[in-house]
Amino acid sequence: MSHSSIEPNRLGQLSIGQCATLATIMEATAPKPGNVHRGADFEDLSYPDFIVATTVVGPILDTAVMLPLGQTILAAIEATQAAVATNTNLGTILLLAPLAKVPRTTTLAAGIAEVLGRLTADDARDVYQAIRAANPGGLGQVESADVAQDAPADLVAAMRLAADRDLVARQYTDNFHLVLNVVAPRLLQTVEAGLSLSDAIVRVHLELLSEYPDSLIARRRGVEVAHKAAALARDVLAAGDSRDEAFEEALADFDFWLRADGHQRNPGTTADLIAAGLFALLREGKLLPPFRLARL
Repeated sequence: MSHSSIEPNRLGQLSIGQCATLATIMEATAPKPGNVHRGADFEDLSYPDFIVATTVVGPILDTAVMLPLGQTILAAIEATQAAVATNTNLGTILLLAPLAKVPRTTTLAAGIAEVLGRLTADDARDVYQAIRAANPGGLGQVESADVAQDAPADLVAAMRLAADRDLVARQYTDNFHLVLNVVAPRLLQTVEAGLSLSDAIVRVHLELLSEYPDSLIARRRGVEVAHKAAALARDVLAAGDSRDEAFEEALADFDFWLRADGHQRNPGTTADLIAAGLFALLREGKLLPPFRLARL
């Protein structure tokens, strides 16, 4: 089999939209520190919000391969706003939509560059409109001004300007390197090493946070706080293996720190990257049922 194609019998029974919905549910359900999950809500954002949002977005991503990327992203954000009236998934949609647009018989690694290379000024206009509609928190003055202005003709060029401060934007500039070559392989390796999917998601979330300071934390509370969160994530990982008592205690302390300050230290970008990695594994048949999300 060519590395750039997927055999039809490897595609499984999940549609692209189902892969997206499952990936988001898996990400949101795992008890990642500092994030909303089934055991912890924010004052203005709840676990059911994520479930409702991903349910309405799934069918839209099922049509992504046939529609312009910007149109897909805008439709997904508008559906989310109509269903939950809060910014639940902007970063996740910005990551999933380009991946969903890759033809199903082509691997993501082989097809994502063509998707990004075909973007038009109309795509940029619709993506900017989607960002304005989502009204994400934590935008600094520079980002807010950029989004309020007319959309650029070249979306990838605009993403390149933000790549040094936004890990989601960076994916558009390097063919989703972090998602496809770091996040997805680590998730798969960690599951294959014997961890439940839930524990694997938590551990890889910590690894990413420790190595790539979270963009959302940096926007909301500054680069120094983002780097402190990364250092604390490294401390948790050094405390022991998943499920060790010392690891659990360190994780709980880190979770408490992240949730302080009015949830402004929420590592939301890291969660978006996890969701995209899970989507990649589901879409390419590398993560198969039974998923065993719950801890065993």
